[in-house]
Amino acid sequence: MSAAFLSGSPFKKSNTKIMVNNFANCGTLTQIFLHGNLIAEHSDEGLKITNAGWFSNTTKERLNGLPGVSIFQKRGKWFLNGFEWRGEWVKIS
Repeated sequence: MSAAFLSGSPFKKSNTKIMVNNFANCGTLTQIFLHGNLIAEHSDEGLKITNAGWFSNTTKERLNGLPGVSIFQKRGKWFLNGFEWRGEWVKIS
């Protein structure tokens, strides 16, 4: 999944789908959907992620497969790259 996302290739396996949209003058937008929920997108502006409101191990696993993303859980709270994260959209540097 990660390789397909990073290379901008469409992909579908069980509950995960990658869609690639090419826009004439705006570049490419690549998106990851998990159970139909958008959890990541990559464009010329960079990588952005969210958990779409789902604090599941599968969501965490999919997002952790992306470069610059390190999510772990401690005492029921999620941490993204060492900082507490509530799952809202965030740009990954």
